[in-house]
Amino acid sequence: MKIKLKIWRQEDSKSKGRFVRYALDSITPEMSFLEMLDVLNEQLISSGDIPVAFDHDCREGICGTCSLFINGRAHGPDRLVTTCQLHMRRFNDGDTIVIEPFRSKAFPVIKDLVVDRSSFDRIQQSGGYISINTSGNTQDANAIAIPKADADRSFEAATCIGCGACVAACKNASAMLFVSAKVSQYALLPQGKVEAKNRVKNMVAQMDLEGFGNCSNTGACEIECPKGISLENIARMNREYLFG
Repeated sequence: MKIKLKIWRQEDSKSKGRFVRYALDSITPEMSFLEMLDVLNEQLISSGDIPVAFDHDCREGICGTCSLFINGRAHGPDRLVTTCQLHMRRFNDGDTIVIEPFRSKAFPVIKDLVVDRSSFDRIQQSGGYISINTSGNTQDANAIAIPKADADRSFEAATCIGCGACVAACKNASAMLFVSAKVSQYALLPQGKVEAKNRVKNMVAQMDLEGFGNCSNTGACEIECPKGISLENIARMNREYLFG
């Protein structure tokens, strides 16, 4: 396959970025999208150029690190996959592929396609946890009966990997889907009830402080989420926030 790339290059958050064009002619359909970028960087290094900076870690769709905006969509044209799970067979010979970082005031560019998503960490630290006294004899995990339906919904919310696709897809750069997933995974369980009221208020306050936009129920976040996190979680977070 021969492909053309139009990639956002930016030295740091204070520099002015620009699109730079590249061409590759040794790409196979079996390659993952990140493997294709590896080939590009090998080519750039060989010619003495600066390689394109992009985030990656597990390359198994688990960590959420590989967050790229590809042809106008977070993580690319496939649904329910991360960028590392996207393969070049989804593109055609001769295609031009536009690759950008996730765009949000709360996700400042570090370099090229790498953005700073530590705002998500600060939201988690503000309330996305439960406090457990581990001194003495701790209670067995199975001692509290939990209805299977609640456990299943909690687990579904907990599958959020914090990649930020919901923010990148939203016209308002809202983090409501991410925050609501982190609220829901505890709100649905009895262990999370003790700190429920403070949790949601603290996390929403931190979300606003980080500069994320408001939710206007467009639904793009759910469509582009690689884990299929449901908008129902946003409704649950709103109820938790209003009624505790």
